[in-house]
Amino acid sequence: MRFLFTPQLNPATETGWRRRWFDIIFRHDTPPSRNFDLLLIVAIIASVIVVMLDSDPWLHIDYARILYGIEWGFTLLFTAEYLLRLSVVRRPWRYAFSLWGLIDLLSILPTYLSIFFPGSQTLLVVRILRMLRLFRILKLTQYVEESGVLLGALWRSRRKILLFITVVLTIAVIFGALMYVIEGPQYGFNTIPTGMYWAIVTIGTVGYGDLSPHTPVGRFIASILILIGYSIIAVPTGIYTAELVGSMREASHGQDHHDHRGCPSCGLEGHDPDALHCRGCGGQLPAPMG
Repeated sequence: MRFLFTPQLNPATETGWRRRWFDIIFRHDTPPSRNFDLLLIVAIIASVIVVMLDSDPWLHIDYARILYGIEWGFTLLFTAEYLLRLSVVRRPWRYAFSLWGLIDLLSILPTYLSIFFPGSQTLLVVRILRMLRLFRILKLTQYVEESGVLLGALWRSRRKILLFITVVLTIAVIFGALMYVIEGPQYGFNTIPTGMYWAIVTIGTVGYGDLSPHTPVGRFIASILILIGYSIIAVPTGIYTAELVGSMREASHGQDHHDHRGCPSCGLEGHDPDALHCRGCGGQLPAPMG
């Protein structure tokens, strides 16, 4: 998960306005960069609030033009910021196709699409994803990076979970077909896919109530399916938990070989045991313990 919070391609050899703006935009340890990040976060929150207010029909009737104009104002502001980010990095396309670059693009694209597809500007709520930059500002990156352990455990258990989903879908097809035959269209089971929908809702113990069996045989099958649902609902949790325990055990063993000295200047941890300077800002590191 480190790529989520690592600045893209620091142009160390650049000078002039590019280097100055790169430091402001991508660094977070100087007053100008912190002020830039805080202003950006305020703008993001304000723009999301405007989109949420515009979704209210009463406010939309009275203030549609004002809210739409404000949306365009924020969009132009974020567009200028996005273009500025592209202009200060050495390889703009690499940043544009990075996760941060795609999030930045998605935060401005819906407004432009609204010209051709009215109403699509409501998708601007994806701007809230840009709030993840708070973790860099507050130096909480180390905690977010630990989510890589969760994702790694999920990835390693993908085959078992896929097999489980296949079994569940097979059960849904069988019981959906049974309910189509037993209950029939007169009780709302018009097609086999409709029966499958009912079976999946029943297995998941959701119980919307829009479809329910009326015949004694149908109710008996529904009871069996409910018991099956309770039996298998814990299976993916157990699979994932087992993989997560293994990942955490591996991570705990790996931490024994890491240096936990924090940089006095930027707070970055995880340096090599024999490192003398911070790999982030180049500051002097404390002497190794022991």
